[in-house]
Amino acid sequence: MSHPASKPSSGSYPKGERRKADIVSVALELFAAQGYERTSMVQVAAACGISRAGLLHHFPTKEELLAAVLEERDRIDDARHFDHLDPGRPLEWLAGLVDLAAFNTTQPELVRLFAVLSAEASSPAHPAHDYFVQRYATTRDDYARTVAELVRQGLLAKGVEPEGLEAELIALTDGLQIQWLLDPSIDMPRLLRRRLQQLLSVRLPD
Repeated sequence: MSHPASKPSSGSYPKGERRKADIVSVALELFAAQGYERTSMVQVAAACGISRAGLLHHFPTKEELLAAVLEERDRIDDARHFDHLDPGRPLEWLAGLVDLAAFNTTQPELVRLFAVLSAEASSPAHPAHDYFVQRYATTRDDYARTVAELVRQGLLAKGVEPEGLEAELIALTDGLQIQWLLDPSIDMPRLLRRRLQQLLSVRLPD
Protein backbone atom coordinates (compact mmCIF):
# COMPACT_ATOMS: atom_id res chain seq x y z
CA MET A 1 0.00 0.00 0.00
CA SER A 2 2.74 2.40 0.58
CA HIS A 3 6.43 3.21 0.61
CA PRO A 4 8.36 5.84 2.58
CA ALA A 5 8.30 8.86 0.33
CA SER A 6 11.52 10.21 -1.09
CA LYS A 7 11.69 13.98 -0.97
CA PRO A 8 11.11 15.68 -4.33
CA SER A 9 13.96 17.45 -6.01
CA SER A 10 14.27 21.13 -5.25
CA GLY A 11 13.47 22.06 -8.82
CA SER A 12 10.27 20.02 -9.00
CA TYR A 13 7.94 22.55 -7.34
CA PRO A 14 7.63 26.26 -6.59
CA LYS A 15 8.87 27.02 -3.08
CA GLY A 16 5.46 26.79 -1.35
CA GLU A 17 4.53 23.57 -3.11
CA ARG A 18 7.98 22.14 -2.41
CA ARG A 19 7.52 22.81 1.30
CA LYS A 20 4.14 21.09 1.24
CA ALA A 21 5.64 18.09 -0.57
CA ASP A 22 8.40 17.89 2.05
CA ILE A 23 5.84 17.99 4.86
CA VAL A 24 3.81 15.19 3.29
CA SER A 25 6.96 13.12 2.79
CA VAL A 26 7.94 13.48 6.45
CA ALA A 27 4.40 12.85 7.71
CA LEU A 28 4.17 9.70 5.60
CA GLU A 29 7.35 8.36 7.19
CA LEU A 30 6.16 9.24 10.70
CA PHE A 31 2.71 7.72 10.19
CA ALA A 32 4.34 4.56 8.83
CA ALA A 33 6.77 4.33 11.74
CA GLN A 34 4.49 5.10 14.69
CA GLY A 35 0.92 5.36 13.42
CA TYR A 36 -1.43 8.25 12.75
CA GLU A 37 -2.89 8.54 16.24
CA ARG A 38 0.53 8.53 17.93
CA THR A 39 1.93 11.20 15.63
CA SER A 40 1.23 14.80 16.61
CA MET A 41 1.34 17.88 14.45
CA VAL A 42 4.09 19.18 16.74
CA GLN A 43 6.18 16.10 15.93
CA VAL A 44 5.62 16.56 12.20
CA ALA A 45 6.59 20.22 12.40
CA ALA A 46 9.75 19.42 14.40
CA ALA A 47 10.77 16.70 11.94
CA CYS A 48 10.31 19.19 9.10
CA GLY A 49 12.36 21.86 10.88
CA ILE A 50 9.48 24.35 10.98
CA SER A 51 7.19 25.73 13.67
CA ARG A 52 3.73 24.35 14.37
CA ALA A 53 2.32 27.62 13.01
CA GLY A 54 4.32 27.10 9.84
CA LEU A 55 2.89 23.61 9.48
CA LEU A 56 -0.66 24.85 10.06
CA HIS A 57 -0.13 27.45 7.32
CA HIS A 58 0.10 24.60 4.81
CA PHE A 59 -2.19 22.07 6.55
CA PRO A 60 -4.64 23.76 8.94
CA THR A 61 -5.82 20.40 10.36
CA LYS A 62 -4.32 16.97 10.90
CA GLU A 63 -7.12 15.54 8.80
CA GLU A 64 -6.05 17.62 5.80
CA LEU A 65 -2.48 16.42 6.25
CA LEU A 66 -3.75 12.85 6.44
CA ALA A 67 -5.64 13.24 3.16
CA ALA A 68 -2.47 14.51 1.48
CA VAL A 69 -0.48 11.60 2.91
CA LEU A 70 -3.02 9.07 1.63
CA GLU A 71 -2.91 10.60 -1.84
CA GLU A 72 0.89 10.53 -1.81
CA ARG A 73 0.87 6.91 -0.69
CA ASP A 74 -1.37 6.01 -3.62
CA ARG A 75 0.88 7.89 -6.02
CA ILE A 76 3.93 6.03 -4.76
CA ASP A 77 2.16 2.66 -4.92
CA ASP A 78 1.10 3.33 -8.51
CA ALA A 79 4.58 4.47 -9.52
CA ARG A 80 6.24 1.48 -7.87
CA HIS A 81 3.88 -1.28 -8.98
CA PHE A 82 1.60 -0.21 -11.83
CA ASP A 83 2.48 2.92 -13.81
CA HIS A 84 5.14 1.15 -15.85
CA LEU A 85 2.80 -1.66 -16.91
CA ASP A 86 1.17 -1.96 -20.32
CA PRO A 87 -2.66 -1.89 -19.95
CA GLY A 88 -2.79 -4.58 -22.60
CA ARG A 89 -0.87 -7.00 -20.35
CA PRO A 90 -3.35 -7.79 -17.55
CA LEU A 91 -1.34 -10.71 -16.19
CA GLU A 92 1.49 -8.35 -15.30
CA TRP A 93 -1.01 -6.02 -13.63
CA LEU A 94 -2.28 -8.88 -11.45
CA ALA A 95 1.30 -9.84 -10.62
CA GLY A 96 1.74 -6.23 -9.51
CA LEU A 97 -1.03 -6.78 -6.97
CA VAL A 98 0.95 -9.66 -5.50
CA ASP A 99 4.09 -7.53 -5.39
CA LEU A 100 2.14 -4.78 -3.63
CA ALA A 101 0.79 -7.26 -1.08
CA ALA A 102 4.35 -8.41 -0.36
CA PHE A 103 5.51 -4.82 0.02
CA ASN A 104 2.63 -4.03 2.34
CA THR A 105 3.90 -6.63 4.82
CA THR A 106 6.82 -4.26 5.44
CA GLN A 107 4.46 -1.34 6.21
CA PRO A 108 2.14 -2.55 9.01
CA GLU A 109 1.37 0.88 10.43
CA LEU A 110 0.24 2.29 7.09
CA VAL A 111 -1.75 -0.86 6.30
CA ARG A 112 -3.42 -0.54 9.71
CA LEU A 113 -4.05 3.16 9.11
CA PHE A 114 -5.72 2.39 5.80
CA ALA A 115 -7.86 -0.42 7.26
CA VAL A 116 -9.09 1.70 10.17
CA LEU A 117 -9.74 4.82 8.13
CA SER A 118 -11.51 3.03 5.29
CA ALA A 119 -14.02 1.69 7.82
CA GLU A 120 -14.40 4.95 9.73
CA ALA A 121 -14.74 6.92 6.50
CA SER A 122 -17.92 5.06 5.59
CA SER A 123 -19.61 7.85 7.55
CA PRO A 124 -20.29 10.84 5.28
CA ALA A 125 -19.23 13.12 8.16
CA HIS A 126 -15.71 11.69 8.31
CA PRO A 127 -12.99 14.02 6.90
CA ALA A 128 -11.62 11.23 4.69
CA HIS A 129 -15.02 10.14 3.35
CA ASP A 130 -14.71 11.80 -0.05
CA TYR A 131 -11.17 10.52 -0.48
CA PHE A 132 -12.21 6.90 0.09
CA VAL A 133 -15.33 7.17 -2.06
CA GLN A 134 -13.21 8.43 -4.95
CA ARG A 135 -10.41 5.98 -4.26
CA TYR A 136 -12.67 2.94 -4.36
CA ALA A 137 -14.42 4.20 -7.48
CA THR A 138 -11.05 4.59 -9.20
CA THR A 139 -9.88 1.20 -7.93
CA ARG A 140 -13.01 -0.53 -9.23
CA ASP A 141 -12.45 1.07 -12.62
CA ASP A 142 -8.84 -0.15 -12.69
CA TYR A 143 -9.85 -3.67 -11.77
CA ALA A 144 -12.75 -3.64 -14.23
CA ARG A 145 -10.44 -2.66 -17.09
CA THR A 146 -8.09 -5.48 -16.15
CA VAL A 147 -10.93 -8.00 -16.00
CA ALA A 148 -12.24 -6.81 -19.37
CA GLU A 149 -8.79 -7.30 -20.88
CA LEU A 150 -8.56 -10.78 -19.37
CA VAL A 151 -11.87 -11.62 -21.01
CA ARG A 152 -10.81 -10.14 -24.34
CA GLN A 153 -7.62 -12.22 -24.35
CA GLY A 154 -9.36 -15.40 -23.17
CA LEU A 155 -7.26 -15.58 -20.00
CA LEU A 156 -10.00 -16.32 -17.45
CA ALA A 157 -10.41 -19.93 -16.37
CA LYS A 158 -13.44 -21.83 -17.62
CA GLY A 159 -16.50 -21.10 -15.50
CA VAL A 160 -15.22 -17.84 -14.01
CA GLU A 161 -17.95 -15.20 -14.22
CA PRO A 162 -16.43 -11.80 -15.02
CA GLU A 163 -19.44 -9.73 -13.92
CA GLY A 164 -18.68 -8.16 -10.56
CA LEU A 165 -15.24 -9.77 -10.41
CA GLU A 166 -13.58 -6.39 -9.80
CA ALA A 167 -15.52 -5.96 -6.55
CA GLU A 168 -14.66 -9.51 -5.48
CA LEU A 169 -10.95 -8.88 -6.05
CA ILE A 170 -11.02 -5.68 -4.00
CA ALA A 171 -12.79 -7.57 -1.21
CA LEU A 172 -10.10 -10.26 -1.45
CA THR A 173 -7.16 -7.85 -1.16
CA ASP A 174 -8.71 -5.74 1.59
CA GLY A 175 -9.90 -8.81 3.50
CA LEU A 176 -6.47 -10.43 3.40
CA GLN A 177 -4.94 -7.23 4.75
CA ILE A 178 -7.31 -7.21 7.74
CA GLN A 179 -6.62 -10.87 8.49
CA TRP A 180 -2.88 -10.28 8.22
CA LEU A 181 -3.10 -7.33 10.63
CA LEU A 182 -4.82 -9.61 13.15
CA ASP A 183 -2.50 -12.55 12.50
CA PRO A 184 0.83 -11.70 10.81
CA SER A 185 1.55 -15.40 10.25
CA ILE A 186 -0.94 -15.30 7.36
CA ASP A 187 1.00 -15.28 4.10
CA MET A 188 -0.88 -12.51 2.33
CA PRO A 189 1.00 -12.50 -1.02
CA ARG A 190 0.94 -16.31 -1.28
CA LEU A 191 -2.80 -16.54 -0.66
CA LEU A 192 -3.49 -13.69 -3.06
CA ARG A 193 -1.37 -15.31 -5.77
CA ARG A 194 -3.10 -18.66 -5.25
CA ARG A 195 -6.57 -17.17 -5.61
CA LEU A 196 -5.63 -15.11 -8.66
CA GLN A 197 -4.13 -18.21 -10.26
CA GLN A 198 -7.40 -20.06 -9.73
CA LEU A 199 -9.15 -17.42 -11.83
CA LEU A 200 -6.79 -17.76 -14.78
CA SER A 201 -6.38 -20.20 -17.63
CA VAL A 202 -2.63 -19.54 -17.83
CA ARG A 203 0.17 -19.17 -15.32
CA LEU A 204 0.41 -15.89 -13.44
CA PRO A 205 3.91 -14.47 -13.96
CA ASP A 206 6.28 -14.00 -11.02
